[in-house]
Amino acid sequence: MAERSESYSIADPTLAVMLGYTPADGSIIVSASTALTLSAVYRAVSLVSGSIASLTLQTIEQDPAGPSTPVPSFLDSPGGDRFTMYEWSELVMVSLVLKGEIFLQHVYNGAGAIAWLNPVLPEQVSVYWDDKRPGGKRFEVTIPAADGREARVITLDPSSMTQIMGLTLDGRRGISPIGAARLSLGTGLAGDKAANRQFSNGAMIAGLVTPDGDEDLEEGEALEVKKTINQKVLAPQNAGDIPVINRRLKFQPWQMSATDAQFIESRTFSVDEVGRWFGVPPHLLGLTEKSTSWGQGIAEQNRGLARYTLRPWTSRIEQRLTRLVANPRRVAKFDYSEFVQPSPEDEVNLLIAQVNAGLLTLNEARAKRNLPQLPAATGADLPRVPAGAVAPSTAAPAPPVTPPEGAPDA
Repeated sequence: MAERSESYSIADPTLAVMLGYTPADGSIIVSASTALTLSAVYRAVSLVSGSIASLTLQTIEQDPAGPSTPVPSFLDSPGGDRFTMYEWSELVMVSLVLKGEIFLQHVYNGAGAIAWLNPVLPEQVSVYWDDKRPGGKRFEVTIPAADGREARVITLDPSSMTQIMGLTLDGRRGISPIGAARLSLGTGLAGDKAANRQFSNGAMIAGLVTPDGDEDLEEGEALEVKKTINQKVLAPQNAGDIPVINRRLKFQPWQMSATDAQFIESRTFSVDEVGRWFGVPPHLLGLTEKSTSWGQGIAEQNRGLARYTLRPWTSRIEQRLTRLVANPRRVAKFDYSEFVQPSPEDEVNLLIAQVNAGLLTLNEARAKRNLPQLPAATGADLPRVPAGAVAPSTAAPAPPVTPPEGAPDA
């Protein structure tokens, strides 16, 4: 089996980490891989990317005369045989959330239509403005070396590769959230390193026992006193007991200093800061003490996550993928219905209200609850007319009456 070789861009911070490079100012190198070592970042990225990957991506045909319906397209399996739908969507989102953009290379079938989209990471692509190219951009893609061969560069444009960007300043490249949050995340990484050193090398004791007086203890006597204290004071079998030690000793508890307390608060602040960068509510990152309104309050926060954090990302993807669907009446759409569905009790009450208002038929409401359909003879396929409303007539309007010639005007 040939040995697999990996290639890294010279601009990739991961390469500096692998080579053991440390900045002259002693700061922490922050890259996508090092940022994910922070539990809050890993949770935020996996939450956003996993939530969107769990949504169904569909091609919807819009019908002005009736309801819009899903139709088959390459978006039913955008990752081809290489990725499942979930894996493809999650990979796209991880790159967007961490690096601010993703590139999708078009892979065509024998008929010349798009078969699937191959994700290409931003560090492999250089982007240039080029008015001579379709879409006004030129992409120079570095194909990593494999099986001992040299890396090669291919040139593509928006007709053969789709670029999805997050927040951008120039319309050419997306802003990397990791790059923008470098100082904040570096502080969090430094806190992790300090905590590791503190727990590895710091004092982790309950207190100090010293002789009560001027008499010092020999080393052997000190060990004997420690052994006696541990035997008579510690362990659950000594709970409620009265220990007797034949020495005059003074015990001083080891208390947390103000500096240690501030350090712990700074660690909590770091989690809060990550939530702000990625738009994730604190309770979803484990800071439940700040969520005092459980029940409906948490449900509203989850709806807010979909509205203010997830939808801006999915809207970017939908609008770009819609351009690849070769039909002006068809659009790419993520289905949020299951993600933001109400509780079973609220859903049943809503369906009853919609049936009574004539917005849904009884069988349509039963279908949403996965219940069997009722026979058409029962009228379950007909919308109800609300009390006091006038049922629309299905008859054609009567033609206007024309008076005969010579008749006086009314």
